[in-house]
Amino acid sequence: MNRSARVVAALPAVVLLLVVAADVASGRNQVVLGLSVIAPLAAATFLDRRSTVVYAALAFVVATLLGLYGQQYTAETAVAQTVRLVAVALGGVLAVVTCDVRLRREAQMARLGAEAAATRAVVRTGESLQRALLGDAPRVPGLETAARYLPGAREAQVGGDWYDAFPLADGSTMLVIGDVAGHDAPAAATMAQTRGMLRALARSGRTSPAGVLTALDDVLSGLSLETLVTVAVATVDVRGLPADAVPLHWSNAGHPPPLLVRADGTAEVLERVPDRLLGAVSSGVPRSDHELVLHRGDTLLLYTDGLVERRGMTLDDGTSWLVRALRQLGREPLDRMCDGLLSALGTRGDDDIALLAVRLPA
Repeated sequence: MNRSARVVAALPAVVLLLVVAADVASGRNQVVLGLSVIAPLAAATFLDRRSTVVYAALAFVVATLLGLYGQQYTAETAVAQTVRLVAVALGGVLAVVTCDVRLRREAQMARLGAEAAATRAVVRTGESLQRALLGDAPRVPGLETAARYLPGAREAQVGGDWYDAFPLADGSTMLVIGDVAGHDAPAAATMAQTRGMLRALARSGRTSPAGVLTALDDVLSGLSLETLVTVAVATVDVRGLPADAVPLHWSNAGHPPPLLVRADGTAEVLERVPDRLLGAVSSGVPRSDHELVLHRGDTLLLYTDGLVERRGMTLDDGTSWLVRALRQLGREPLDRMCDGLLSALGTRGDDDIALLAVRLPA
């Protein structure tokens, strides 16, 4: 026990001694014995329940003895003395009750503090796991790239959002952005499975985005997944082509549409009729590939719905906001552009956010 703790523990005893000293010093005809109730009240503030009960009993004993010393048990003063003793006893009971309330609150605060510390540890572990699953920001030869992942404002900071970019067998590069519904370990596990299977299928020779998604459909249908998966896949090849005209092919499985920021700062949503979600029952309609040409300075942004879905704002409103923001930020360096978009959101939303931006150097 340190010095300050010893002083606090001795405080009620000091109070009793001072009351006794004051009563003795003031003479037999003076009545200060009621002040002894301060001792258990002080104990209730600083000490445990057992100590408070002990001081409550001592206060009553001291008040009784001081009454004898002060000759307060005569016929004339018996009623007043009885009232004083009852008041001291009630004060002791009140002190014990107060001590119990304080100790319960302290225990609750300690429990909440421990739970908060455990939650922070879970959050740190979840974020580390998520970033480990995503890996480093992908690099695409011949293109500038930037990627960001921002967990939602939830206790469990793992989820199904992911980005990816990797070379294909024919030398082109595949860009991926995807989202598995959920914000828990099963969603993260499904994300890791889907990400790995998509990579394997793409590397096996299927270079068409629609072809890769069709093959992934077949695999996922056999897994009987009980969650929704959306993904947008694109391929770009800068080898042996004019540096100012690079074809981009993409296919969208129910995911928010990519956005294109031209070198002059104009921004447009690459809105096409979206195909079905991954793993959904096929309607017999094949998946579609779409195509456009990237020119020098053009930027392609792939993102998950956490960037455009906010409380009190429709999806169309969120997409319109993103287009306006890109008109202002789209010509900034990619890292600054991505950080600017996330900063413009303000506080975290409920959903995770993943971004993958690529630019054909000017």
